Formats: sequence, C-alpha cells, structure tokens
Amino acid sequence: MLDKTDVEILSELRSNARSSYRRIASKLGIHPTTLITRVQKLEKTGIIRGYGANLDLTKLGYEFLGLVQIKMTKGMILETQEKISRLKGVVAVWDVTGEYDGVILIAAKTREEFSKIIKSFANIPHAEHTNTQVVLHVIKEQWQFDAV
Repeated sequence: MLDKTDVEILSELRSNARSSYRRIASKLGIHPTTLITRVQKLEKTGIIRGYGANLDLTKLGYEFLGLVQIKMTKGMILETQEKISRLKGVVAVWDVTGEYDGVILIAAKTREEFSKIIKSFANIPHAEHTNTQVVLHVIKEQWQFDAV
C-alpha cells in the first residue's frame, strides 16, 4: 500500500524523473537516503517500471496514427497479440473485452507505410478481422497521468 510520501515521490518523478534525489528529497522534506530507499522499493515492487523520454511521435515524422481493433481465433489470442506486438510500426497492443479481442496503436511516417502495417495483420495466423480508425487529431496524449 502506498502512503502519502510514496504518492508524493511518484508525483515528483512523473513531473521530472531527471531531477536529482537531493532536490526531490529537499522538496518533500525527507532525507535523501529515505528517498533512495523508497524509490528502490517502488522499483523492486514494479510500481516504477523504468524511466524514459516522453517522445512526440508527430515531431518525429509519424504523421499517420491509427487504432486497429482486431478479432482473433479463440484460444490463440495472447499468442497472436504477442506476434503483433513485434511488428514494425506497432506502438501498443491491448487485450480488451467486447466485440474485438485486441486494440493496437500503430504509427507510420507515410500513407504507404501506414497501409502496409494495416495489411500486414492479414498475414498473422489467427488474426480474423480488423477495423481501423485513423487518428485525425491528438487531443490528449499523456501516458503519465496522475494514477495515485
């Protein structure tokens, strides 16, 4: 269970994971060693899965984004999703409930590349049917939302 200090640590790391432990500890009013110990515990338990840069796909030239809903053969869903996750252009794969078995976020720099990614799903064994939605505008893309 997270206490108030853990929540504050996570909030600080979400806003700037490059900040020094000394600065974060000072801001939170705790000793740097206490902060380091708590961060290590959060990492060990898997609450903190890693650190990285938050990239703007559009500024990197990925002008075509799409959400692909996919139906798969029963009993082969997770295996099929794993294969899809390794395809070039696949940003994320979610196992979902409802009419479709999975939702895939794809990104491409050109219309041709976008088309190629979508058509590649037809070559994946156990992928039965897809429904693609093209993203017109990104209104919010904050993966590091306030979860705690």
